[in-house]
Amino acid sequence: MTTPTTESPTPTVFVVDDDEAMRSSLKWLIESTGLGVRTFDSADAFLTGYSPDWVGCLLLDVRMPGMSGLELQAYLEQTGYHLPVIIITGHGDVAMAVKAMRSGALDFIEKPFSDEDLLGSIRRAVDAENQARTLRTERAQILARMEELTPREHEVMDLVTAGKSNKDMATALGVSAKTVEAHRAKVMDKMQATSLAELVRMALLVGRIE
Repeated sequence: MTTPTTESPTPTVFVVDDDEAMRSSLKWLIESTGLGVRTFDSADAFLTGYSPDWVGCLLLDVRMPGMSGLELQAYLEQTGYHLPVIIITGHGDVAMAVKAMRSGALDFIEKPFSDEDLLGSIRRAVDAENQARTLRTERAQILARMEELTPREHEVMDLVTAGKSNKDMATALGVSAKTVEAHRAKVMDKMQATSLAELVRMALLVGRIE
């Protein structure tokens, strides 16, 4: 199995379960849909092999020797690991699974589960990860463009996205309206924004405005 890379991301389902028969069964089922699968028999094995380039979703059993599924989920959350988590739970683990969902898990599947339920959850998780990864990439690009702005251009961007007119901005900054127009044009150019609405959307996306 080729490890997914940021240059050519391949959605993969990463299965962490100490039950060998369950791992084999899940691998066969998921691969039948065309998705890649990598299996691990413990949380430690997963962390040893982990790469931040991986994309897809994580299928995680709750009860395992050593680090439990919930402990692994908590650790990944603390370290900024972004793959969506689907919890697999056995009888009596529902309360634990609910706790996991409150901590950010996308779904939990109770054993025994139907193939359709599991595959539906996996599809939703992969779609969610794709969307989240696209947003992370766009945010990073926007922040990189913002780093190219001068201090004055940052001020102008804040005023523009707050809905201020050129006249109001000129008064607030103590400059002429013509100077404001020049700064505003620079901001639009550096941010690669084709409209005011697009600039506002960028500011919203990176938390510059609420």
